[in-house]
Amino acid sequence: MIDLFRKVFVFPRASNDSYVILKPKPEQPLQSFTICLRSYTDLPRPYALFSYATKAYDNEILLFKPKPGEYRLYVGGEFVTFRVPENRMDWEHVCAGWESATGIAEFWVNGKPLPRKGLRKGYSISAEAVIILGQEQDSFGGGFELPESFVGEIADVYMWDHVLYNMESIMWGGYFSHYIFGWNNLHYELVGDVFLKRK
Repeated sequence: MIDLFRKVFVFPRASNDSYVILKPKPEQPLQSFTICLRSYTDLPRPYALFSYATKAYDNEILLFKPKPGEYRLYVGGEFVTFRVPENRMDWEHVCAGWESATGIAEFWVNGKPLPRKGLRKGYSISAEAVIILGQEQDSFGGGFELPESFVGEIADVYMWDHVLYNMESIMWGGYFSHYIFGWNNLHYELVGDVFLKRK
């Protein structure tokens, strides 16, 4: 467990063999979640930021950016699309939340909420997962494709087992306890050409 305050993961090149594995796992199936992270890139092509794969679904939870101005949130292999204001060459802070009871998916960009969408009402997310930053898993723990790899910087990664709403506080460095994992005590492994650097 390491406190990564003022640190970033740098993904310097496109690859199918460089990524970050996040080690902690939920102890029971998830009925809801919130994921937050900060990214900085100039990629115009599709890329994956956060991939939570299970043996049932490679896209159990996936945060994917297919093109500038658009994000996709996958839950249980299905996705909804959120259109976002394009951020010109600056850090972008995004949070995604979902709850099984209503199927409502939430998305925030730089602390601002977007119109809510719905998917996978009543679904339960398996706790048996491989969690990866910077690649999309097309199989459990693998199946990476170079054209979907992330190039740039990622920081401030958090995941909770409930939906949060105070995103402006999180964006400006506040965080809430009882998370599954957080940037101030992250258990991770760097694979290939990914580097931990000062922000």
